[in-house]
Amino acid sequence: MNTNTKFAIIGAGSMGEAILSGLIRQKLANPNQITASEPREERAQELHEKYGIQTTQNNLNAIDQADIVVLAVKPQQLDKVMSNLSGKIPPNAVVVSIVAGATIETISAGLFHQAVVRTMPNTPGQIGEGITVWYASSSVDEKQLLPAKMMLQALGKDVQVDEEYYLDMATAVSGTGPMYVFLFMEAMMDAAVHLGFSRHIAEQLVIQTIRGSVDYYDGQPRHVADLRNKVTSPGGTSASALYYLEKAGFRTAISRAIWAAYERSQQLGQGKPEQHPEKNNEH
Repeated sequence: MNTNTKFAIIGAGSMGEAILSGLIRQKLANPNQITASEPREERAQELHEKYGIQTTQNNLNAIDQADIVVLAVKPQQLDKVMSNLSGKIPPNAVVVSIVAGATIETISAGLFHQAVVRTMPNTPGQIGEGITVWYASSSVDEKQLLPAKMMLQALGKDVQVDEEYYLDMATAVSGTGPMYVFLFMEAMMDAAVHLGFSRHIAEQLVIQTIRGSVDYYDGQPRHVADLRNKVTSPGGTSASALYYLEKAGFRTAISRAIWAAYERSQQLGQGKPEQHPEKNNEH
């Protein structure tokens, strides 16, 4: 990456910090190449002291001479931020958005700027173990694309898609995915405590079981269903547990949760309030 590339991070929450810390950790940028805009003065000071980056409470100051402008604000804040920055993004800069549901068309129109990369990272990116799905508008050239792609790789792995609609799907699967995993972990831990384990031991058992299972799967050339069958002995404990999960609709619940997240991502992109399927189905 060009050592003179300047980054502006608009919104220095968890993912904004993950991006700037990843850039520094992977030696893709020096702290003096990064400016973070954060409305809370104490948060801005915290980031300056922790990483040595430049901070400001003024978005216009942050984007001055920036090569990459990262939109890392909440969807509800996007319109206000775009109104403030409209027509003021440096002409040769590329805008990289991590705002859930916000389409390239919306961002381009709102900022009056055509070179936009829409992305969907996830929480493990905060430790460099995430995965980011991304799509670039046709206005983004190779010179702009390379540093943007390398920045995303500082969060972990990346997947480029050839159609923008995949981003809403990614939001529901990988973007929201850590929540499903954490909820599953919490349920297993609570069940282990209910059996009689201490909370500390329950956490150890669950964390290492999940970590080991993922690593084991990652090294196998077999379908995940084959591995699940392999550990499900006829008449055994796994078979009993599997029977109950299937009877309780475990697969259906996961599928419906992902579909609900997908629909909500689309609603966010249209600026619609949340709609609850249960209420919509009432007669």
